Amino acid sequence: MAAASLLSRVRWLLVEHPAVASFRWQPGRTVGATASFAAAVICGYLAAVLVLRRLVLPRVPPLPPPALRAASAAHNAVLLALSAAMAAGCALSTAAAAPAPRRWAWPFCFPPRGATEASGPVFFWAHVFYLSKVYELGDTLLILLARRPLTLLHVYHHAVVVAMCYLWLATRQSLMPIALVTNAGVHVVMYAYYLSCSVGLRWPNRWKRAVTELQIVQFLFSFAASVVMLWLHFTAGGCEGMAGWVFNAVFNASLLALFLNFHGAAYKAGKGNKGKAE
Repeated sequence: MAAASLLSRVRWLLVEHPAVASFRWQPGRTVGATASFAAAVICGYLAAVLVLRRLVLPRVPPLPPPALRAASAAHNAVLLALSAAMAAGCALSTAAAAPAPRRWAWPFCFPPRGATEASGPVFFWAHVFYLSKVYELGDTLLILLARRPLTLLHVYHHAVVVAMCYLWLATRQSLMPIALVTNAGVHVVMYAYYLSCSVGLRWPNRWKRAVTELQIVQFLFSFAASVVMLWLHFTAGGCEGMAGWVFNAVFNASLLALFLNFHGAAYKAGKGNKGKAE
């Protein structure tokens, strides 16, 4: 009884709350709902990385380690809590929104030709996810402040994922609920690991390797889910947001290649990499 009551409260907060249930993605009116916003964030991020690395940080003293650890712990705690809320919120919202009779198919394939509106709880959490990727750019700032090297994987992923999330919403992309829940769930594990490290816990290197391998599994799973979506697209009348899916599939393929390269360089020779993979 207590568990049912708790679930009911959680469902109301994450799915039925008026701010969640009444959400509507409106281009030009919703925060971030323009291509120019996403482009400005990406260009501003890349410019900030360049300016900080080349002009600012070489001229200022490093932050005291206690201050850097505190900032890192706070940042990781926020992203851990946010990732958990997004994973749970989107999962519960998808379960509530999926129509009968083929409830299992809706998260893979949104009805096409205007039948799917970018509104309601699922798209609310997609919007939160999109904005969270802007906040996640703080990962890079912390790496720079710690004077650790930046990898191509890190900068490329953090920049392009903003465009991907914008397209999820702008194209009402099929497969988005599954991708969101999967990615947010992986980030719960990832930021829990980062948070524990930032507060002084030390783990054997195999745990850091496991976090990287979990991210690789995520991309492999995305391709398996895409097979289901494509089957529905070609056998059940089409799926919404295919242009967004093509961008997402190419992006995921490039990330998989970069993560596999990082994994081989960091672990196959028995070396630990002290920087974040992502």
